[in-house]
Amino acid sequence: MLGLILFYLPSLVCGFHVVRTGREMFWLWLFIIGPLIAPAFYFFAVLVPEWMGGKGARSVGKVARQALDPERDYRNALRALDETPTVGARMKVAHAAAALGRWSDAETQWALSAEGAWADDPSILMGHAISLLELGRFADALARLEKLKALGPEGKTPTVALAFARAYEGLGHNEEADDAYRFAADRVPGLESGGRYVAFMAKTGRRKDAEIGFAEIERRLAKIAPPLRPEARVWRDLAAKALGRS
Repeated sequence: MLGLILFYLPSLVCGFHVVRTGREMFWLWLFIIGPLIAPAFYFFAVLVPEWMGGKGARSVGKVARQALDPERDYRNALRALDETPTVGARMKVAHAAAALGRWSDAETQWALSAEGAWADDPSILMGHAISLLELGRFADALARLEKLKALGPEGKTPTVALAFARAYEGLGHNEEADDAYRFAADRVPGLESGGRYVAFMAKTGRRKDAEIGFAEIERRLAKIAPPLRPEARVWRDLAAKALGRS
């Protein structure tokens, strides 16, 4: 009996917190069917942000919630769009679809968002371009990016440069791609720009430069908080694969 109590103790403690703070009751069911893993998710998704506050803690909580229910944001966005069919609501659906890797759905929503008065909105042009890149429609993506660049400063950021680099690479314009990757690599937060640049250099025969870039990615990855590391590791693994590493 004592062993059973200890086994369910984390669920009991977290369940008490759920009831006391008036949170969603589905947590209680999860504590019953997953008495070990569910309290761990609750700890990172709810308790850590509550105790620590701040942007970093909120990021950890978001990661944990997405791991527990990855389609939650998408469902909520679709429901909101159905209730209030605005461009803003449609953009949220596009973002949520992209987060799930549903690039065809995301592209459809961005294309619909770009109709009429919103055709020159920088956020819509960028979102649409990214979806087109993921679908391998590089010429269409480049057209959106060129339109975005013509709008002014918002079309000349490091993030936009990274998108340009991907479009140029996809079209085989390696010189333009290299310039854009070099500009973005040290300026875009996270490891995506560096990982993609290393992969590009390896692909175009610049092995020595790619190895140097890969070492920097490994160094930066080691400094990222463990709960956030799996997402960042995607870009390390992209670079490693291009170099023939594990």
